[in-house]
Amino acid sequence: MCAEPFITRPPVTLHVLAKAPLPGCVKTRLIPLLGEQGAADAHAELVHHCVTNACQALPAEHVTLWTALKHQHRLFTALSARLGVTLKPQPEGDLGTRMRHALRDAPGPAMVMGSDCPSITSDLITTCAQQLTTHNVVILPAEDGGYGLIGTQDDYPTLFSDMPWGSEHVFAETCARLTASRLTARYPKTIWDVDRPEDWQRWRHIRHRQA
Repeated sequence: MCAEPFITRPPVTLHVLAKAPLPGCVKTRLIPLLGEQGAADAHAELVHHCVTNACQALPAEHVTLWTALKHQHRLFTALSARLGVTLKPQPEGDLGTRMRHALRDAPGPAMVMGSDCPSITSDLITTCAQQLTTHNVVILPAEDGGYGLIGTQDDYPTLFSDMPWGSEHVFAETCARLTASRLTARYPKTIWDVDRPEDWQRWRHIRHRQA
């Protein structure tokens, strides 16, 4: 009897979308609380935290940081130099176009997340990667009705086109499309992101307790 051939499965890759922390261009809803520079600094802290968590969960060679606004910003180059992540510029288009582009960057299962979800821990990323090996899709729904991470086994265009991005209906609409497409999915945990002043204060409280 011949032994079954050993099949090497492509590794799960993770793609982080991030804007350069330019004052007045990022985290604008935090400006009334922190000012333009303060909001930019807060954004930089969140990007640094999220990319660090990503590299604690997966080997750096499996993590790509997709940049926007200023691709060679010192924050990005410093993260690449220190952690070894790959830098790539985000393409033009809406959020769905940019996420789908990242997910299709390499063969095999892939996950994409934003850079303002400090509640996505390294352990949670690991859990998502594990569950993606047995399901078509893995999603971390967000408290605001969106989601902070999505992983896919293959290219599923319907999940990313004509979606009401930025609204509280994104997760519900995504679930409806998953059902219509008969795709299996897992939702390991509901997370939250930092968008409003109260979100930032929530994050600062957590950081203070961890210190």
